[in-house]
Amino acid sequence: ITPDHVTVDLGYKSEGQIPMQEFLRRSKRVDVKVGDRIDVLLEKKDSEEGLLILSKEKADKVTVWREVSRSCREGEVIEGEIISKVKGGLSVDIGGIYAFLPGSQIDLKPIRNLDALIGQRLRFKVIKFNRKRNNIVLSRRTLLEEERGQLRGETLKNLKEGDIVEGTVKNLTEYGAFVDLGGVDGLLHITDVAWGRIGHPSERLSVGDQIKVKVLHFDREKEKVSLGLKQAMPDPWDSVSEKY
Repeated sequence: ITPDHVTVDLGYKSEGQIPMQEFLRRSKRVDVKVGDRIDVLLEKKDSEEGLLILSKEKADKVTVWREVSRSCREGEVIEGEIISKVKGGLSVDIGGIYAFLPGSQIDLKPIRNLDALIGQRLRFKVIKFNRKRNNIVLSRRTLLEEERGQLRGETLKNLKEGDIVEGTVKNLTEYGAFVDLGGVDGLLHITDVAWGRIGHPSERLSVGDQIKVKVLHFDREKEKVSLGLKQAMPDPWDSVSEKY
């Protein structure tokens, strides 16, 4: 490895050289060391001088396009790094090729702060591509929906009335809170939030809180779950005689 080139042995009579520029990450750090095995594209073989014209970037792009085609056809997952905001969504680097992630396909719910995602490496599925136009459209939402569906099936299978389960507060309303139990939402009524009287669930809960709740009622056919937070805590009446 020199400042200008990386010399590669292909097992031919002569070695090939690739410009160092093809091994630099966006951070300008060199992404190769002596002894690494890499894929290269043999662009030209000069038989007179014995020179081999090689490209790592082009080999990487051939590999990426194969993965893109397979992801679109067979639903396989690919990885990419979110690099910038663009009109209508985000731009994602999937191995030297830029793909488009529409705003509606980023998450299960709308994301307000897209800047927070820049620099993150995430998993996606390809929902559409056109190689001639160099156009790739990704979806993270599809992947999350599939994962949520699998999680939902497991949760419904194992859920029983009387269980104490852990969930995440998803939404607050005047009459209670919706709690995500793992792909399944349960209703925590305001009267079951606390043993004392409260005017609004926000007095005790916030969206995103991890809480332990008791399954009060579970309608397996309608997939409706009623939860209690106070029932997962000691009843204050039980200790009245000791306290007073």
